[in-house]
Amino acid sequence: MARKLMRAVQYDKYGGGAAGLKHVEVPVPCPKKDEVLLKLEATSINPFDLKIQKGVARPFLPPRFPYVPCTDMAGEVVEVGPGVKNFQTGDKVVAYLGPFNGGGLGDFAVAKESSTAARPPEVSAAEGSTLPIAGVTAYQALTQSAGIKLDKSGKHANILVTAASGGVGHFAVQLAKLGNTYVTATCGARNIEFVKSLGADEVLDYRTPEGAALKSPSGRKYDAVIHCTTGIPWSTFERNLSENGKVVDLTPNATAMMTSALKKLTFSRKQLVPLLATPKAENLEVLLKLVKEGKVKAVIDSKHPFNTAEDAWAKLADGQATGKIVVEPCI
Repeated sequence: MARKLMRAVQYDKYGGGAAGLKHVEVPVPCPKKDEVLLKLEATSINPFDLKIQKGVARPFLPPRFPYVPCTDMAGEVVEVGPGVKNFQTGDKVVAYLGPFNGGGLGDFAVAKESSTAARPPEVSAAEGSTLPIAGVTAYQALTQSAGIKLDKSGKHANILVTAASGGVGHFAVQLAKLGNTYVTATCGARNIEFVKSLGADEVLDYRTPEGAALKSPSGRKYDAVIHCTTGIPWSTFERNLSENGKVVDLTPNATAMMTSALKKLTFSRKQLVPLLATPKAENLEVLLKLVKEGKVKAVIDSKHPFNTAEDAWAKLADGQATGKIVVEPCI
């Protein structure tokens, strides 16, 4: 039997930016084994969504054209596939859809149970939708790659967060401050007070000579750098790292991968660690609990109705967003 139709936003070729997005009607997807079907309540857009459209992951992503983008979604479970144990119709959840499926810019999308977490009522759908990529990337970078314990039980560490006013960066600052840390952060001049309000101990304007050099105003050497942007050479990091410091690179390119391999081969104490985060339900559950308790704030730059999703796409492409950009269903 044919599935009902739903609204979706898709593109049918590489490139085109916001102008390449098209509003269409497509069949509602059907949940398979261990999957749930979600009705859209909010979707957040990530820089990687834009990169997929630009073709940086071709020929692997998108897996096919036309493609409905976006992976980070909050919604209501409206159907469960075979084998689903933890969710039922009517549950409010946050899910990571994954780039091979996408589908976040649609009225309905399917998600694997293993990458879906229950959303507590104290956390709005918009807030929940910001967490899968941006929140989990910051969480994994700090706890797994940098070894920071968020209960302050670990040894003291000096942390640098670059691009600290962005989607990943604003979560990284807040999560780092839950640990036994001193946090230095970089951002543009207009966001310095905002980043300080997140808890950063000192903030550098990246456009100044001191900011470009990543030099701590208090003279500290960094035990870990959560690197959320591009265009900073290893030499700039290296002179600012502690003896065993590491740079966790969240947007690694070929040069970063070569540097990482070289540092391992030469047994360098200073390391570059590439990280491509994989959101899991247990990570989402931790973050949702922190947001619920008010220990972490999901900062939303702007909300856009579904029928103007291309405006949200263009806003992110502009590169000036503070926090996250969210698309919501039209009321």
